[in-house]
Amino acid sequence: MLTRGVAGSVLVLLGGLVVSTLPESVPILGGDQLAFVRGHTAGRMAGLCVVLLGLGMLGAAWLALCRAVAGDGGAERAGALALVRRATVLWSVPLLPAPPLFSRDGWSYAAQGMLTHLGVSPYDNGPGVLSGPIVEAVDPRWMDTPAPYGPVPLIFGDLGASLTGNPWVLVVGHRLVALIGLVLLAWAVPRMAGWTGANPALASAVALASPLMIANGVGGLHLDLLMVGLMAAALVAGAEHGWIAGAVLGGLAAAVKLPGGLVCVLVVVVSLPAGALLVDRVRRLVLVAAVSVGSLVGTGLLWGLGVGWIGALGVPASLDTLLSVPTLVGRALDWASGLLGTGLEPDLFRNLVRGLAMVGLVVYAGWTALRRPTGDPADAVRGTALLLGATLLLSPVVHLWYLLGLTPFLASLRLPRTGTIALVAISVLAGLVAPLDSSLHGAYLFIMVGAMSVAVLALMVLLTDRGRDRVRAIAEAGLVRIT
Repeated sequence: MLTRGVAGSVLVLLGGLVVSTLPESVPILGGDQLAFVRGHTAGRMAGLCVVLLGLGMLGAAWLALCRAVAGDGGAERAGALALVRRATVLWSVPLLPAPPLFSRDGWSYAAQGMLTHLGVSPYDNGPGVLSGPIVEAVDPRWMDTPAPYGPVPLIFGDLGASLTGNPWVLVVGHRLVALIGLVLLAWAVPRMAGWTGANPALASAVALASPLMIANGVGGLHLDLLMVGLMAAALVAGAEHGWIAGAVLGGLAAAVKLPGGLVCVLVVVVSLPAGALLVDRVRRLVLVAAVSVGSLVGTGLLWGLGVGWIGALGVPASLDTLLSVPTLVGRALDWASGLLGTGLEPDLFRNLVRGLAMVGLVVYAGWTALRRPTGDPADAVRGTALLLGATLLLSPVVHLWYLLGLTPFLASLRLPRTGTIALVAISVLAGLVAPLDSSLHGAYLFIMVGAMSVAVLALMVLLTDRGRDRVRAIAEAGLVRIT
C-alpha cells in the first residue's frame, strides 16, 4: 500500500516534467532529452498517461489506507494515525522537487515574491514588469494583473528571492511553505474528529493523504493548503486556547487568501460559553474582528506591503469557471437575454447574480455568528463546513483545488453513510481529473478525453462488487463513534 502510493507519486513527478509548463532557459537534468519528448504530441500524450497512471495508483493506495484505518479505535488509534501520517509524508516527498503541476499559479507566486524583494509592489504591478526566467512560465492571463493574495505568501516569496533568483528553486520553497498547512492539519484534524466522535485516523486520511490533497495541494502548489491549515488551527485554538489565539490565526489565514478569515465567525461561536446572549455574541464578534483584522493588516504594514490586496480582490473573478454556480446561472441568463434580443449589456446578469450571491453569503455568515449554538466544538466544526460549503456554492469563481478548504472539516464530521461515500468518491475523482487544468497547454482534447476516461473507469471500479464493498466498509466504519 505505502510502496504503491510512493510509486504513484514518482510517476506523477516524471509525467509532470513532460506535461507541465517550464521556464525555457532554466537548465534541468536531462534537458535535451526532456525537450525532445515535450516537443512532440506523442511524447506529451505519453507523459499524460504516466501522470494518470500515477494518480490511479495513488487513488488505489489511498482507498486501501482508508480501509486499513477505518475500523481502528481505542489502543490501535495511535498506530492508525501514525500510519496515515507516514503515508502522507511518503507520498508527498517525491513531489517536493516537482514543478507546479496542473496549474501555473506556482510560477506566479515566485514572480510576485521577486517583485516584493525588488521593492516593486505586487499589488500595483503584474509579473510582466520583470524579465528573464522568473516570468517565462507565468500564465499570460496573469502576467499584467496584480496579486490578489494577502501578505503572507508575498513575505515568504520575498525571503526566498533574497536567496536565489532561480524560479524552480523558488517554487520548491513555496511548496515547502504550503506544506506548513499540511502539518497544521495533521495537528488539528484529529482534535476536531475527537470533538465530533469521528475516527481521527480516517478523518486524517481523508484530509491529508487523498488524491485530491496530493494532486492539487502538494503537486498543484496552491495557497489554499496553507490557508486551510491555518483555518483548522484557528478553530482548534479558539476552542482550546481562547478567542485571541483563534482570531490571530484566523487573521493569518485571511493574510494568505481572504476567504480564510471566514473561520473567525466560528471562532466567535466556539469560544463563547453555551447559551450566550445576543449581546455577548455581538461583543465577541467585534473583538474577534478587531484582532483578526489587526493580524491581517498588521502583517502587511510591518513588511511594507500595505493593504493593496483590497484593490486586487476582483482579479480571480475576471475568469469564468465552470464550477461556479452564480457564474453559470448568470451566463445562462445573459445567453437567454441575447437570444431574445433584449439589448441588455452582455454581462449584466452575470454580474447581478454574482453580486446577489455575495450578499447571500454575507447574510449567512452573519446568521452563523448570531444564531448557531455557542460553546459546542462539534457544532463549530459542522458550522465551519456549512459556511465553507456555502462559500463554494455562492463564489463567483471556483477551481477544483478550492475543495481543499472544505474537505478537512467534512472529514472531521460523523457523516451519514451516503455522505461518507460521496466524500470518498469526490476525494478520488478530484485527484484523478486534476490534469484537466490549464497547465497542459496545447493538448486540450487529449487531456479532456484522457482525464474523463480515468474518471469514468474509477466510477466503474467503485461500482464493482469489490469496489463497493471497500467504500461501504470505509463508510460504515466512519459511522462508528470512537470513544
